[in-house]
Amino acid sequence: MSSTDQYTAHSESSREVTPQQKIDDLNNILNQTKYAMLTTRDAQGCMHSRCMALASHEGLHFSFISDNTSHKQDELNTVDDVNVAFLDPSSTNWVSVCGKAKTHQNREQIDKLWNPLVSAWFGDLGDGVHKGGKDDPRVCIIEVVPDSIRYWMSTKSKLGQRVDIVASAVTGKVASPGDLRTITKDEIRIIEGLNSV
Repeated sequence: MSSTDQYTAHSESSREVTPQQKIDDLNNILNQTKYAMLTTRDAQGCMHSRCMALASHEGLHFSFISDNTSHKQDELNTVDDVNVAFLDPSSTNWVSVCGKAKTHQNREQIDKLWNPLVSAWFGDLGDGVHKGGKDDPRVCIIEVVPDSIRYWMSTKSKLGQRVDIVASAVTGKVASPGDLRTITKDEIRIIEGLNSV
């Protein structure tokens, strides 16, 4: 971080929180969001994002139901580094997950995460096999295992945020309408260890 980036320095150091509080606040944000932008990279390094419905964020692994014949699957087969970004426009809270994606067809997990409305994204091909339901061979799970998670959480109402921003612009101080937090790789591994017990 640049020494001139006062906003980040101020937002990150506004108060100390425990790893458990970071996880709890992250889950609160994720529970308010239904969709994420999943960003993949192709073999030439070009990045592509698409909106995906979050199926689960259990154990800090982010799961999405997907079509294993899609363009994004081709990219994941080439480069497994991804970013998943969430935004709650009502609060301006956001989450950015940097990690590795893996794809699988674990039927037990597909059964657990399946919603009948998901079939609308597959369609029935009329061949008796590709019916668009949870047993369709195109159905897979993209699971993103994070290396790090950064999120910003508002600590003020929308009006309070505006007042803080305007006052900071007038006085030359740095606005601080929320907290910027990072859940590190080490903290993620500790959480994974606790979840596997």
